[in-house]
Amino acid sequence: MLRVKDVVVVSLFSLPTGFAYGQAFPNTATNLPAGKTWKSGQILVQPKAGLPKTEFEKVLHFNGGNIAEKIGSSAIHVINVPENAEVAVVRALSKNPHIEFAEFDMAVPLSAIPNDPQFANAWHLSKIQSPNAWDVSKADGITIAILDSGVDGSHPDLAAHIVPGWNAVDSGSVTTDINGHGTAVAGAAAAVTNNASGVAGVAWNAKIMPIRITNDASGYAYWSDVARGLSWAADNGADVANLSYAASDSAAVVSAAQYMRSKGGLVLVAAGNDGLDPGFADNVNLIAVSATDTNDVKASFSNFGKYIDVAAPGVSIATTNKGGTYAAWYGTSLATPVAAGVVALIQAANPKLTPDNVEKILKSSADKVSGVNFDLNYGYGRINAANAIKTAINTVSVDTQAPTAAIMSPSAGSVVSGLASVAVSASDNVSVSQVSLFANGKLVGTDGVAPYQFSWDTSSLANGNVSLTAAAIDLAGNTGSSAVVAVSVQNQNATGGTTGNTATADLIAPTVNISNPVNGAKVSGLVAVSVSAKDNVAVAKVQTYIDTKLVASTTSSSLSYNWNAKKISAGNHVIKAIATDTSGNSGTVSIQVTK
Repeated sequence: MLRVKDVVVVSLFSLPTGFAYGQAFPNTATNLPAGKTWKSGQILVQPKAGLPKTEFEKVLHFNGGNIAEKIGSSAIHVINVPENAEVAVVRALSKNPHIEFAEFDMAVPLSAIPNDPQFANAWHLSKIQSPNAWDVSKADGITIAILDSGVDGSHPDLAAHIVPGWNAVDSGSVTTDINGHGTAVAGAAAAVTNNASGVAGVAWNAKIMPIRITNDASGYAYWSDVARGLSWAADNGADVANLSYAASDSAAVVSAAQYMRSKGGLVLVAAGNDGLDPGFADNVNLIAVSATDTNDVKASFSNFGKYIDVAAPGVSIATTNKGGTYAAWYGTSLATPVAAGVVALIQAANPKLTPDNVEKILKSSADKVSGVNFDLNYGYGRINAANAIKTAINTVSVDTQAPTAAIMSPSAGSVVSGLASVAVSASDNVSVSQVSLFANGKLVGTDGVAPYQFSWDTSSLANGNVSLTAAAIDLAGNTGSSAVVAVSVQNQNATGGTTGNTATADLIAPTVNISNPVNGAKVSGLVAVSVSAKDNVAVAKVQTYIDTKLVASTTSSSLSYNWNAKKISAGNHVIKAIATDTSGNSGTVSIQVTK
């Protein structure tokens, strides 16, 4: 679940011990409000590169879903599914070899509260040596996208820096701050500086692009709105995006961040305010920021772990308040825009730097406050703006080395048919931007996230040998091609056989059986529903419905589901199972039970 990175009373938004993502939360003062886990009737799915839309739609249809929206120019799709079937559909799609990822559209709580209503000294600016950095760079020409609850564009310390933004929830233009959190974040990053009033921002002259990712006054945002906002920011000129929400565990957000990186931008995310290690792995497309205090010690509320890239001041940060006032805020939500401001200074100091160059400089120039190069609490150190700018202006970024690419599977001489899975490896001295796959010179698809995987539709090709090649490109535009891999396409014709054969089509429906409970049984408590199916060729999908509601789905031939009969009304209830084979034939069985 996404969590905001600047929560004052952190325990309010922690997962209770023993609870899993998606599980209903007790509606108490110490837990998330009921219904704020994931968006009902909606999930996020990305197909493998090259998978035809018709085939993608077939996969979704088999699992009770349909496309609601494709997010911008990315490959992420918002999928409608039956309400209460989200768990079953995500589980089934995640096992499909032609799906890159399927995940819930999680909600993230936002409830940061200023901890001091009075103006506080901007200790963090001197701590990261911003004044020395400003002698060289003031972030002129750089735009920082603030993905948050909106921004108070009329605030006297922000108004001069605001550029047109977007509402990612309703695709509108209203980006006013619905909560107050976004205004504080924007001020920490780029409040108007040297204007004899208010507070100073790290990125002195950077522009602020407000992208509102929630229309809920509580600040809750969904992963789909975050991904949509990042895609829009990338397409509309943002150089750096600040996300003061916990998004490191969303495949959709990571994919959208990779898209922004391919356009030359960087995405910074807050580490979280639970004071724990969530166990996330490092992600090359996100810069995760933990929070430190005035003594260069990790703030007690700040999360930590292998995924942390850098640390930044996040305690009592003087910034702008919604309504034209000022206050001191704390949390990793504030540490993140402080770091984003330093990124903007680096980008302006040397516009020729690639995103990888900028991130490397941010890390290498950081103060090693723990005495080691990498620390779970601080990543590669607490950021130092002056060191970063000095490194940036002395860095020459002329990348002429092309990346390398190799097709790992299928191997040369392999026989393929239908939707064939293709895996490509690629590497570069700096960074691979994207990899494209070609069959006989025709583009199959493009993948921007390693491992590079493709779903190649061979059905339109004549049977025979086909040459596969892969091309990798880096951010400097250098391109490297793989060696040719020749494979043999052998597809069945419309009647079910290969070319020249006369095999008949599969018209036999699978059989399906509900072994538990038995027809007419009386049920109570937790009921184990067991379903199995058989087919003359292959079972593609098994679904279970209770009183017309889809409760479970799988791509295997057997299914088990624990039905909580405590919550149903007394009387008769129908359990139905449907099995579908690879040719689309379906078999059905229903039983009636009584409570």
